[in-house]
Amino acid sequence: MRRVAPARLDAIARSLLDASTLFSIATVTPGGKAYVNTAYFAWSDRFDLVWLSDPSSAHSRNLRANATVAAAVCDSNQSWGESDRGMQLFGAGRELDGAAARAAERTYGARFPTYAESERAGYCFYWLRPRRVKLFDEAALGAGVFVTAAVSRGRLGWARTDVYRRR
Repeated sequence: MRRVAPARLDAIARSLLDASTLFSIATVTPGGKAYVNTAYFAWSDRFDLVWLSDPSSAHSRNLRANATVAAAVCDSNQSWGESDRGMQLFGAGRELDGAAARAAERTYGARFPTYAESERAGYCFYWLRPRRVKLFDEAALGAGVFVTAAVSRGRLGWARTDVYRRR
């Protein structure tokens, strides 16, 4: 059980979120089945992920029925056999409106400077507020090391370390 300091967790998570502009988001259908979608995302200092989507899309409809959501972010420039890295986020998601949607739009626009509000026609902003993240960064944490952290008020706190090695 190797503890990892909150500041180190924070730096690793921010680096991983900066490494990719795409994420895969998993939602749950009303029938209890998994559904996955890929979208561009931006993120806030509190580790909230925001994305723009059509409210009639399957994942948007799923979120209205069940806020449970998970996402995976990975550096897509990795090569097999090199140091790997990625991040999984688990929490709640929802469509945003009012001030929250305007804040999400500012966050999204800061990450994607070519985004224009006119491109939003018919689309809505959504967020994922993680309660837990799982970090995998072999260069920073070691081979086969996965660190789970709780997210509270935008801060990461170590929860557990799992080490997986070939036997």
